[in-house]
Amino acid sequence: MTGALSFLDRVLAVPGVEASFVPRIPGIPVSGDKGSTLRLLEPAHRDAVARLGFEWDDLWRAEQVHGDAVAVAPAGGVEARIVAGVDGLLTSGRQGVLLGIYVADCAAVYLCDRRTGALGLVHSGKKGTEQAIVLRALERMAAESGSQAGDIEAAISPCIRPPCYEVDIAPRIAEQLLAAGVPPEQVVMSGVCTGQNVGEFYSYRVERGKTGRMLALMGRRTENVESS
Repeated sequence: MTGALSFLDRVLAVPGVEASFVPRIPGIPVSGDKGSTLRLLEPAHRDAVARLGFEWDDLWRAEQVHGDAVAVAPAGGVEARIVAGVDGLLTSGRQGVLLGIYVADCAAVYLCDRRTGALGLVHSGKKGTEQAIVLRALERMAAESGSQAGDIEAAISPCIRPPCYEVDIAPRIAEQLLAAGVPPEQVVMSGVCTGQNVGEFYSYRVERGKTGRMLALMGRRTENVESS
């Protein structure tokens, strides 16, 4: 498991950044009802949030509709801190804001600006990757925080890969990041296939929809970032 999560090492090396990827939780029954399964997973997910030094109320999540829209958190007028109609969340890196994305074959993409402190967390499955949601996130980070691609540390979570799926999502996301100007050494893929490792991860495709969700988390507990 440690090796599977080493894709976050460069992100975690940025001062003040806290991040994790919560894998399969043993002993939790799963079903085709996403909502009920997430409720069963919530205690373990609450523990993961606490281990990062955050409160559950600090957590902002995207609705995840397989589109290319992103939003800045905190966002006003949303219930339970779930932002409707988006698949990516951004923050200027303000203290006490934690971003969360659920995945079960799709990739969670962590975007960390080591210069400005801005953060982005994106849900990129087949449709999101086709729509280049990571590029929309980078564009919005540039507009909101002045982020530049050369300062971005990017990490791509475990996701489904061939032969379990006809599309290899992770390399396509990496190509988009590289084309945007993120240096190659700053784009890290986990290389792990969720479909081939259902003992450790959830896989919507392999488990035919009766599955749970991993939780990607990233936030900043301090204002300690590199100076411009």
